[in-house]
Amino acid sequence: MTDAARPVEQATPANAPPNLRRLVVPIIVFAGLAIAPWLAQFGTESFVLSLLTRVMVLGLAALSLDLLIGYAGLVSFGHAAFIGIGAYSVGILASHGINGIALQVVAALTVSAFFAAITGAISLRTRGVYFIMITLAFGQMLFFLATSLAAYGGDDGMNLPSRSLFFGYDPLDNDRTLYYVAFATLGVVYLACRMLVASRFGRVLRGARQNPVRMQAIGFSPYRYQLMLYVIAGMIAALAGVLLANTSEFVSPATMSWQRSGDLIFMVVLGGMGSLHGAIAGAIVFLLAEEVLAGFTEHWHIIFGPLLILCVLYIRGGITPLIERTRS
Repeated sequence: MTDAARPVEQATPANAPPNLRRLVVPIIVFAGLAIAPWLAQFGTESFVLSLLTRVMVLGLAALSLDLLIGYAGLVSFGHAAFIGIGAYSVGILASHGINGIALQVVAALTVSAFFAAITGAISLRTRGVYFIMITLAFGQMLFFLATSLAAYGGDDGMNLPSRSLFFGYDPLDNDRTLYYVAFATLGVVYLACRMLVASRFGRVLRGARQNPVRMQAIGFSPYRYQLMLYVIAGMIAALAGVLLANTSEFVSPATMSWQRSGDLIFMVVLGGMGSLHGAIAGAIVFLLAEEVLAGFTEHWHIIFGPLLILCVLYIRGGITPLIERTRS
């Protein structure tokens, strides 16, 4: 058969370049989230928008944790503390009449960066299980501080007088607007993080995760790079906290509990570590499964726990790598 007679090879996902193949899942995830409000208008729109906004907010927090776990090998068990910082920045400022979201975001990012710099400088001097335990201790320290703030609801938490204002206007009072703000924030942060991990900074982090001694030998200090990453991840989680406070219009210490940190770790593991969009996919599956099971029985935790264990045992690497392997 001559070359001209041979059939033209079809451009299918199976023979697509590996980099393009890895874009399939994030494109599906973001396209699905983009059209969800349009589909929601044919059903219980308010409920669907509220649920998916919460999914994207926690997906944003899980994405920030994936930066630490997937690219630096740092398993933080106190990451929810940064969500709490963001949420309480909104709650405390709103209780004093400061409702502008710009100031609230600046306060959340500043406080979270400061907290991350202090706790990270100490935590990153440890490794393995000691790093896990010290981050858990810092997270619980902040949790008990929040429960002691009687002026801001203490253990019971506090209701927000209203959602944040944007230069005196209240566009966030509309659930659809809040949804697209969360969607845009997630998209921008995802792209920024992709650029970050593809940069020289990201390559140093991956090298330090594999062999820190070799990285030091060629002139890089893993400690400085990891501390900078810890601060960036904390600020992203605080941004998620700002959005979470506006979504629920309620702030409580439970936002920063160790259970919430455990949920975030599971979202990252479930979706697939070290891909960023895997953390978002993990948050979607985790929260939707939680919602579906809760509709069947009030004892849904008894079913949810074994399901999570089965996922860990039989979906090695997470959902996203499984989909990519299946398509290839």
